Amino acid sequence: MTKKTSGRGQRDLTVKVKTARGRKLSSTRWLERQLNDPYVRRAKAEGYRGRAAFKILELDDKYRFLVPGARVVDLGCAPGGWSQVAVQRVNALGEKQGKAVGTVLGVDLQEVEPIAGAELHQLDFMDDGADEKVKAWLGGPADVVMSDMAASASGHKQTDHLRIIALCEAAAELAFDVLEEGGTFVAKVLAGGAEGDLQKLLKQKFTKVANVKPPASRQDSSEKFVVATGFRG
Repeated sequence: MTKKTSGRGQRDLTVKVKTARGRKLSSTRWLERQLNDPYVRRAKAEGYRGRAAFKILELDDKYRFLVPGARVVDLGCAPGGWSQVAVQRVNALGEKQGKAVGTVLGVDLQEVEPIAGAELHQLDFMDDGADEKVKAWLGGPADVVMSDMAASASGHKQTDHLRIIALCEAAAELAFDVLEEGGTFVAKVLAGGAEGDLQKLLKQKFTKVANVKPPASRQDSSEKFVVATGFRG
């Protein structure tokens, strides 16, 4: 790995990665992109578990759904960046004096390293009875259900699109079961033409539905986020 230097002896911000023996070109490009990604650097500096934390930060800055006192469900929460942000914003640790104390519940198929202020459970949210477990753990309905989940990539763009839409629809169905009236649903989708039915369903259930690509989403990515507010109950 090399770093370019300018004529004054100062390092250039662009990091170049040499292709190592046994490493695919695609892996080299991914590594180079990671090393040059300002959000990756910020995540490390600010203690977040991944650059994805800035996506939910930017979405919440715009729509203000992670308020002190809110009860939040983070579906597919690994590695935990979104839950970290939620803990801070809903005041789950009670660090904001005079503000209501919120609750953050993270669920994932795999075990997740503990996060201070969040309650984490290993659960397939598509299992029968998952909604009742979630409400029991929360001690009531949720104010926010959010998901940054993505299905395993197949390498076929349309297949991956259909998989993530199906995952998002399943997350929405859980949200309908656990959300408080007036609640918010936030989820990642991929642009690709099959999201029409999902949009139609969300518009029936929520007063407002927005499709957003936050600045932290890479420009060459087809991902976007649906933010549905004002659950009709």
